Amino acid sequence: QVQLVESGGGLVQPGGSLRLSCAASGFTFSNYAMSWYRQAPGKERELVARISSAGGHINYADSVKGRFTISRDNGKNTVYLQMSSLKPEDTAVYYCNAKNFAYGYDYWGQGTQVTVSS
Repeated sequence: QVQLVESGGGLVQPGGSLRLSCAASGFTFSNYAMSWYRQAPGKERELVARISSAGGHINYADSVKGRFTISRDNGKNTVYLQMSSLKPEDTAVYYCNAKNFAYGYDYWGQGTQVTVSS
């Protein structure tokens, strides 16, 4: 049974930091690119950051470059998103995604709410 379980969301003041975690199980984690997406109310889901299966390739949305850092620990089957200098516009539900581009497998977590507000 595939599971992606996000944690670490919450309420934070502008300028603050949070670290999201996504624990994976039920598939070979090291064979999958891992991504964080987010969806704000009334907006489409957007890609925030992606890290390749071995961690050698990383991409960020322009809106988070220099503020967010994605990383993974293949020994712990976990991907992280370190978020710093948070802004109110970062408020969204953040989703973890696992994708095997070669075979088309695509899994999603249930999401974790991040709210940036004073």
